[in-house]
Amino acid sequence: MPELEYAQITALKKRCLDAGISAKKSEILRAAVASLAKLSDTSLLAAVRRLEVIKTGRPAKGSK
Repeated sequence: MPELEYAQITALKKRCLDAGISAKKSEILRAAVASLAKLSDTSLLAAVRRLEVIKTGRPAKGSK
């Protein structure tokens, strides 16, 4: 996951905390999934298309 998205999760956790609710990263992600599940197909696909395309997998290990 890109660093920006980790930062956004941190910001969302802080917003929850500022509102008096402590939320874990997994709870933020579960809330996001629940919100996405309520979208129409068109809206869901639009949200997915807005994401930055990233390479999957783990980074290659450096040579020793």
